[in-house]
Amino acid sequence: MDRRRPPLGRGSMPFWFLLPAILVTAGVVLVPVAQTAWLSLQDYLLYDPDNARFIGLGNFAKIAGDEVFWISLGQSFIWIIGVVGLQFLLGLAAALLLNQSFWWRGLARSLVIIPWALPSVIIGLMWTWMYDFNLGVINDIAMRLGLIAAPIAWLARPDTALYAIMLALIWQGFPFFAVTILAGLQTVPAELYEAAEIDGATRPQQLFHVTLPAIADVIATALLLRTIWVANSLDVILVMTGGGPGYATHTLPLYAFLRASSSMEFGYGAALALILTAMLLGVVFLYVRQAARSIET
Repeated sequence: MDRRRPPLGRGSMPFWFLLPAILVTAGVVLVPVAQTAWLSLQDYLLYDPDNARFIGLGNFAKIAGDEVFWISLGQSFIWIIGVVGLQFLLGLAAALLLNQSFWWRGLARSLVIIPWALPSVIIGLMWTWMYDFNLGVINDIAMRLGLIAAPIAWLARPDTALYAIMLALIWQGFPFFAVTILAGLQTVPAELYEAAEIDGATRPQQLFHVTLPAIADVIATALLLRTIWVANSLDVILVMTGGGPGYATHTLPLYAFLRASSSMEFGYGAALALILTAMLLGVVFLYVRQAARSIET
């Protein structure tokens, strides 16, 4: 029997097809990351670049004693968990509703994407006007319903500013979950629901024992992506409060941005950014490990 050996280099052919994408990724992602890592080891001030000096882990030691960093870190956890969690719950509810049959379902599916399609700057300005102390619609509605006795400066009070911005981002981002989960719902076989009904399962039981397990991978991926995006988001905060009042709406990416742009401390800002990157890489690692275990089982 004539066994012909494959041409030399056939096994490396996929690598050559991927090489352009690898080079572009390295240039766009890896090179800036390496530059940031190098900056984090220096005392680099943008207005005095000639006197930049290598300080090793000095910036990280300084961060450990930085009170604003710990405030920003704690508020980042509140920001991520609150925003992503409520976006997911609202998106899941919207997806379940949009998966039902009603005569204007096509229009509803089109309208739900509007908040997601609007630029973040527009979202920030729109919600800032809605929160306005004198003319804001939120104060007006709350007073008409008897929820408050007098207008509240939502964005000027340390106890309400962060949660007010979170509400704006929740409204902007829940369509992502709605559309993603709706796409997953379309893949669930109808036979599973028919079998559950025969077994006497109620609607809540079908949701928790049929629907959610069937789209668990879709939900996990959506949660990972949205966590990364929300953790890195700072534009809405910057537009609505700029991080104030005081440090009430400071998150870690915003603090890194302000130290680099306002204080011109590029080395310190780079160190803050690397800490955020390490945290997000930890989340990605846990997701990938769990996904690998799911594939093996």
